[in-house]
Order: sequence, then structure tokens, then C-alpha cells
Amino acid sequence: MTTLAEVQRLVRDFLSDYPVATTPDVDLRGARFDAGLAFVSFAEGFGGLGLDPSYQGLVERMFIEAGAVDWTQGNMISLGLAAPTIYAAGTAEQKSRFLRPLFTGEEIWCQLFSEPGAGSDLASLATRAAPVQGGYLVNGQKVWTSLAHVARRGLLLARTDPDVPKHKGLSYFVLDMHLPGVEVRPLRQLTGQAEFNEVYLTDVLVPEADRVGSLGDGWQIAITTLANERTAIGRRNSQRGEGSISIAVREFADAAAAGRATSEYRDRLLRLWTEAEAARLTNMRATVQQGSAAPGPQGSIAKLRYAELNQAIYQLCVDLRGIDGMLVSDYTLARPDRSSGGTADVRKAFLRSLANTIEGGTSDVMRNILGERVLGLPREPRTDGDVAWNQLRRS
Repeated sequence: MTTLAEVQRLVRDFLSDYPVATTPDVDLRGARFDAGLAFVSFAEGFGGLGLDPSYQGLVERMFIEAGAVDWTQGNMISLGLAAPTIYAAGTAEQKSRFLRPLFTGEEIWCQLFSEPGAGSDLASLATRAAPVQGGYLVNGQKVWTSLAHVARRGLLLARTDPDVPKHKGLSYFVLDMHLPGVEVRPLRQLTGQAEFNEVYLTDVLVPEADRVGSLGDGWQIAITTLANERTAIGRRNSQRGEGSISIAVREFADAAAAGRATSEYRDRLLRLWTEAEAARLTNMRATVQQGSAAPGPQGSIAKLRYAELNQAIYQLCVDLRGIDGMLVSDYTLARPDRSSGGTADVRKAFLRSLANTIEGGTSDVMRNILGERVLGLPREPRTDGDVAWNQLRRS
């Protein structure tokens, strides 16, 4: 069994052979993948060494401390969603084709799940993938697609059989975003940024080789993606939470110097700091307890808690600024090439935080998951479980 000291030695030896200061980032990440230090829990040959996934955080910290670029937040969809899904459900050929350029950043990925009529009820989606000679002809619309404007590939969930119940008629694909018929349109947010997009798919021919898993297995594979998404968002938000509470402390100090820091603000800050620390420790414990197991419903805990905490923290920040907290001077359209990691302007950070309780599953969905799959409460009654999708009433 590999020990912590052995993992540290592996990273130190690697950094000795590939100094961060003199090795181009894409070459550094390519060498990391080949050495098994990309996704350490994956098998050898696919970017890993077959280690316990709890070592991944240690490896990332050691590279960041050495000066390497931190891609864990900026390329979260590729690293946190696409990689574990392809590894769990893809063929050996798909793993060999997709995992390395995904890790190096040569290919950015996006997630093509949500639709205008299928958000929280994802399984009701209408995008159609009709079997044709050599593949599938895809038609439909996706929405809230982060980084679609820079993505090379996308994780696509589409309906291949409308004559069976909605969960059973879905299939999973890797979509080449450069195929004819793929159109990406920006969705401008309150902050002026347009990291989200609409994606229109018109007679897009997806090759048979790019279907992941068996025909009709899309929902089960999507569950893998969603579980990893919530874990990744929880991990990212825990990092944001630690950062945002530090920002709130600075904002309180500035407000105190200006005579605006009342005892009420002090009490709110201390309460939020306590809640953030409790959430951080809970997230650490859940990660250790999970061990080598695949992500489970526990990932919803961190996602839910940090989403609401982040909003409350930035609400305090703008309140501490008084009238100035309501003023945002610049809404210039910007299309970032990496997932949003926040902004130096706490007012824009507050506006961006409003999406935290929606993206990656709403807080209501998270509470349902925790109630049913963690606490063992009865499932909500359903009337559509045995009804063919094409017989359902849709908005």
C-alpha cells in the first residue's frame, strides 16, 4: 500500500525532472499525466497510479506550491466532471483519446445537460439523438452551458427513444463542439460576464464511436457526472468559502476604519466564520470517509452548504460598504475562457453568488437528495415513472 511519504517523494522526484519554472505548462501537465500524477486514483496508462483518491488533494497542493498553474477551479468541468465520467463509463479507446488532452488543457470541455424545459427535472429533456447510418443525428437546444464558447468537446445527454419512460430513453455522448450544426450564443449575466451560453444543435451528426456506454444507459451515466459535479462544486466552493470569509474580514476592517462596523455586523461576521469553519471540517471528514468509493449523495452536503454560505458572506460584504455596496460601475460584456472563480469587486462577487444555489442542482434538489438518500426519508410521489416520454405533458 502506497504511503503518504511515498506519494510526496513521487511528486518531488517529478518536479526535479520537470522544474515548473522552465517547463511549459502544457508539457508539464502532459508529463504529469504520463507519470500517473494527473488523476492518481485512475489506472496506470490513464493518468493515474491506482491510488486512493484522497491523495489527489496532496498532489495538487504540492504542484501549486511549486508554482504550477492551478487548473482545478478554472477547468472544473473537464477535470471534475468529464474525466471521472469517461473513466467510469468510457471504452479503453475513449479513455486513451480523451483523458490526456482533457488534463493538459488542450481540450476544454462543457456540459450539455440543461434545457429551457428541463432544468431540475433533467430526465424530461427533449434534445433528440436519432440513430442513423454511422451514428446519431442530434437536434435540440441546451442552456446555461458554461464555457461552451471555448469548449472543444461537450458531455451530451440526449433522447434516443421517446417511446419509453423518460429515464430509460436517454443516451450519453461526447460531442465535438466543432461539428457542423453546433451554434453557441452567449447568455449575459448580472455581472456583465457571459460564461454561460445557449447551444443550438441542428442536424449534428455524432459518430457511433462517440457514444458513451450502451444505448439507453444515459441516465445512469449522467448520475455519475452529477455526483462528481456536486463533489467538485463542493470542493471549489469550500476553497471559495475560505477565500470569501477572508474577504469579509478585510471588508469589516475597512468598515471599522470608516466608522460603519456596528456590533450587528461583527456578530454576523463571527457567525459566518464559525459556519464556514464547521462546513470546511465537515467536508474534510466526508472526503476521508469516502476513501476510494465513488462520489455519493454526501457531495450534496458541501454543495448545498457552501452555496448558501457564499451568498450570505458576500451579502455581508456589500452591506458593510453601505450605499457604495449598491453601485457597480461597469457591465462591459466579457466572455471568460475559464470557469468563474470570483472577482475582486465584492459587489460583482455578490451578484455572481446568486447563481450558487441554482447551478449544479438547486438547493431544493440537494435537500431532496439528502433527505431521501442520506436520511432515508420517503421519496416524493411520482406519477410519470411508467409513462412513455412522448405521452407526458410538457411545458
